Amino acid sequence: MAMGMGMPDRTPVMCQMSIGHMLVQTGFSPVEFWLSRELFAEGLLWLRRQYTFDGILISLHGHAPDWERGIVRVARDADREVVYWKDGGRTVFPRDDLPLAYPAEERRCPSIQAFDPDSIAERLDFIPVSQGLRFAIDPEHPYDIFPAIQAAAGERFSIHGEVTSPFDYFLDLFGFSAGFLALAEEPDRSKAVLDRLTAGVVRIVEDQARLGLDAIKISSPYAGAGFISPRHYRKFILPYESRIARAGRDLGVPVYLHTCGAIHDRLELMVEAGVSGIECLDPPPLGNVELGDAKSRIGRTIFIKGNIDPVHTLLSGPRERIEADVRSRLAIGQAGGGFILSTACSIAPRTPRAHVEILSRLAAETAHPAG
Repeated sequence: MAMGMGMPDRTPVMCQMSIGHMLVQTGFSPVEFWLSRELFAEGLLWLRRQYTFDGILISLHGHAPDWERGIVRVARDADREVVYWKDGGRTVFPRDDLPLAYPAEERRCPSIQAFDPDSIAERLDFIPVSQGLRFAIDPEHPYDIFPAIQAAAGERFSIHGEVTSPFDYFLDLFGFSAGFLALAEEPDRSKAVLDRLTAGVVRIVEDQARLGLDAIKISSPYAGAGFISPRHYRKFILPYESRIARAGRDLGVPVYLHTCGAIHDRLELMVEAGVSGIECLDPPPLGNVELGDAKSRIGRTIFIKGNIDPVHTLLSGPRERIEADVRSRLAIGQAGGGFILSTACSIAPRTPRAHVEILSRLAAETAHPAG
């Protein structure tokens, strides 16, 4: 109801969690949590129960069932696990952060001047996670995790998929410096590459939508003001994310947009993409969005998911400050409906569990304006 701009009986609560936070809270092996579909699903389900969230975001999919086959050995200590692969590469898995990959041969980014957009496969076979890290999508098991979690969670909770913006794939392909320069030096070639990448992302959205998911998130962290201007946003982000939103909408699934950092100057541009909602809406000092301003500008058009500061408020505390902040977000956000209480961006790795538990408790205790 909240995603449809309605007025639910209480404000729903659902936060994205960093991999580090999930590892710290579950105590699972980082290697197994990252690579095993069964353990990743177990962790998501367990954390939803701990925090009584109303939904689950499935950020990784395509786990290979035989993921252990390529491993020579795993070295473990108190802070990390290191996988040594048969191809000569290694991956360091911290116990409170994303993995760091060190391939046997360093991947060389192509030059956009010599790159053929048609060389991009019709089916994208990886998720660009962060810092050059890629999560491989097993072609025989691309979506196994979704029905597994749907079956375990039942129909009571909102199950969300995730896709990555074509712009992220673009930066992963050419590298950050060369990728951003390409927008200015080779705009037409850049658009041709983005067009091809968008087709691949659209296929994933369509596949996920047909699985009966309740919503799909577009992860677009590099589309904020710290990276790209509104003029370039309109040229290199908006047309492609609009196609992704339309693909979900055509199949009856809400699509919402996740962009970190400073987005105050582009809120209306983001709405133009045809998405059903927006997160993170990072408040100062992480970003520059005030919830009341965002609500007045776009809150009657699309739903808002946010915007508790995950670092300076939820991580740092104390409890009294968190409670005051949550009550303030609820008072502003729930007026008129279309609001989901959440951290702005992901829950930080070392955030105490007791801090996160405050959100659902206060949402349940806070009277909704409709009632």
